[in-house]
Amino acid sequence: MSEEYGGAKVVVIGGGTGSFTLLSGLRKYVSDLTALVNMADDGGSTGQLRDELGVLPPGDVRQCLVALSDSPRVRDLFNYRFDDGSLKGHAFGNLFLTALEKMTGSFGEAVQLASQVLNIQGRVIPTTLTDITLCVE
Repeated sequence: MSEEYGGAKVVVIGGGTGSFTLLSGLRKYVSDLTALVNMADDGGSTGQLRDELGVLPPGDVRQCLVALSDSPRVRDLFNYRFDDGSLKGHAFGNLFLTALEKMTGSFGEAVQLASQVLNIQGRVIPTTLTDITLCVE
């Protein structure tokens, strides 16, 4: 970690691939890193899990958790996408977060537990724990 930036406190606000890329790079230089994650995603695997199971969207949170993880093997596992069968298109990490939310009854607690499993360096905080949908009129 660079001495020049090691003491900086950095918050990344967003979600998806952009936050994943930014966090993956910053974690090498910043020791106090927080991801404040968008909770309005409703596409792909996340949208299907939201619609079918009534859970909060796990995809953007998963990407931020993975970006801050110290374990390359666990990172690969959480990013693994099934390519056939009824799970086609689902990322393992999305299913894992969904299962934790269902088990604990709390998406916030699910994120904390996943943070421990992934041994993340930093914090991942959902912007809300309420089911929201963004729309434009």
